[in-house]
Amino acid sequence: MHQYIAFLRAINVGGHNVKMAALRELFIQAGLTDAQTFIASGNVWFTSNDSDTRKLQQQLEEHLADALGYTVKTFIRSSAEVAAIAAYQPFDQESLQTAGALNIAFLQSPLDVQAQRTLKQLETDIDRFHYHQREVYWLCAVKQSQSKFSNSIFEKALNLCATFRGMNTIRRLSAKYPVA
Repeated sequence: MHQYIAFLRAINVGGHNVKMAALRELFIQAGLTDAQTFIASGNVWFTSNDSDTRKLQQQLEEHLADALGYTVKTFIRSSAEVAAIAAYQPFDQESLQTAGALNIAFLQSPLDVQAQRTLKQLETDIDRFHYHQREVYWLCAVKQSQSKFSNSIFEKALNLCATFRGMNTIRRLSAKYPVA
C-alpha cells in the first residue's frame, strides 16, 4: 500500500467551497482508501495500491471535475517525497530566518529549460526562486501581500498550472503523515 498526499488547486478559493467530509468521500468514491484531509485548503492524505502517480492524478482530476463541476488540478506526492520537500534547504539559513514567507509550488512535471529561464526572470529584490525536481521554492523577503508575485503571474509566465503551499503546512503534513 502506498501513502500519498494530494495537493488540490481551486479548493475553498474563488467560490469553489467544498466541505472536507465531502472531499474525503470523493476520494473514497474514486477508489482510494484512508482519505484524510489536512486543513481546509485541498490537502488530502490517502493510500492506494497504485504506484503510478500520473495515472492517479488524471483519475482524480476527472472524478473531481465530474463531481464538482469544475477543474481541480491535482498534484500527488508520496509521503517520502513530502518529507524530502519539508527537509530540503533551497536557500541559505540567514535568508530563511529573515524571510516573510517560504512557499512551494507543486508542478505536475519538471520545468523545461525555457521555463527555468522564465522563472529566473521573475526574481526581484523581494522574490527569489529555487527550482528542484517538480517543485519551485519561493522565498518572499516581506509579507506575501506586499509582493507583486502571485500564483496567477507564475502560471501565466510559465504557461503551466501549479498550486502553492507554505513551508509550515508542508512540515506539518510531513510530521502528521510520516513515511511508514
